[in-house]
Amino acid sequence: MPESTPTIVLVHGAWADASSWNAVIAPLQAEGFTVLAPPNELRGLTSDAAYIASFLAQRTSGPVVLVGHSYGGAVITNAGANGGDVKALVYVDAFIPDEGETVVSILDGSGSALAVADPTTVLDVAGYPGAPEGAAEAFLKPDTVHTAFAQDLPEADRWTIVATQRPASFVANVTPSGPPAWKTIPTWAVLGTEDKVIPIGTQRKMAERANATITEVQASHVSMVSHPEATLAAIHAAVEAVDESVAPAGVEAGRAR
Repeated sequence: MPESTPTIVLVHGAWADASSWNAVIAPLQAEGFTVLAPPNELRGLTSDAAYIASFLAQRTSGPVVLVGHSYGGAVITNAGANGGDVKALVYVDAFIPDEGETVVSILDGSGSALAVADPTTVLDVAGYPGAPEGAAEAFLKPDTVHTAFAQDLPEADRWTIVATQRPASFVANVTPSGPPAWKTIPTWAVLGTEDKVIPIGTQRKMAERANATITEVQASHVSMVSHPEATLAAIHAAVEAVDESVAPAGVEAGRAR
């Protein structure tokens, strides 16, 4: 592939790990793209974004298309302008915060299945070593996975999520976001219309505010698993835009698909 072809970096969200991108990684690799899916530490927005920014600075060279799912969207919003040569942002069923917003404030009043008076009705809470005072981490209850998080996946896949989920610290959800990378970097967004974690109205509001190129897909909060073609199309569009922006004068960017 041309030197201008970007590296694709995929950042997972809460209750997930890099394997949540498997249905996207394999097709991109088959096309010859370099794809990286680093761990998102899920401990606090400031530190999580710093880790991803450091990863970008050390593990990529040349242009990058940076992709985030769910809470990973908040992370790339804060990391995108602080590490590596990020030329495009792609949000998938994701938080796209403005400066000062938190995950909790975005979900407040949204109708989210997680925005409930008693979080222990949808989450299991546990302490963890080294946690800040008063902090804990949250696991999705099995019923939450089945009915609100991944309701359009086969039952066996939902049970796999229950078993393998990586919990997020509550600190991550209440840390104010910093200056957003989407104000200076071209942005795409894939919105799941059946998302019960970040309801579609909230997703649209954030994506429109970020001036994103928007695609809607009839899917749950994990559309990159249930309908990976929508995420792949958005990534391809971002790649093509990057190719056009970095191609030498007089050279036509693009590739056969």
